[in-house]
Amino acid sequence: QVQVVESGGGLVQAGGSLRLSCAASERISSIPVMEWYRQAPGKQRELVASITKFGGTNYADSVKGRFTISRDNAKNTVHLQMNSLKPEDTAVYYCHIMIGDYWGQGTQVTVSS
Repeated sequence: QVQVVESGGGLVQAGGSLRLSCAASERISSIPVMEWYRQAPGKQRELVASITKFGGTNYADSVKGRFTISRDNAKNTVHLQMNSLKPEDTAVYYCHIMIGDYWGQGTQVTVSS
């Protein structure tokens, strides 16, 4: 069982930045893909960004150019740098490990207008 713990959420004004972190209990260097999802109230959970073990990245159209996903294999951590935040980015953000379908408990991001 892999433990996944997110942190870094909070309240920020529109245009501000936050950096989310996802700490895994096992080495992530061999995990093929790690992902960030988000779920806003009343909406389905959606994929925000993903990163492969080779460093390849993919982003939802709504966050391209504003969010950056990265991984620090030495610290078994994946980050999501979020810039130019908008009120519509408000959601609970979850880290996901595809293999094994492991989820964290989520971290709340609230962007005020």
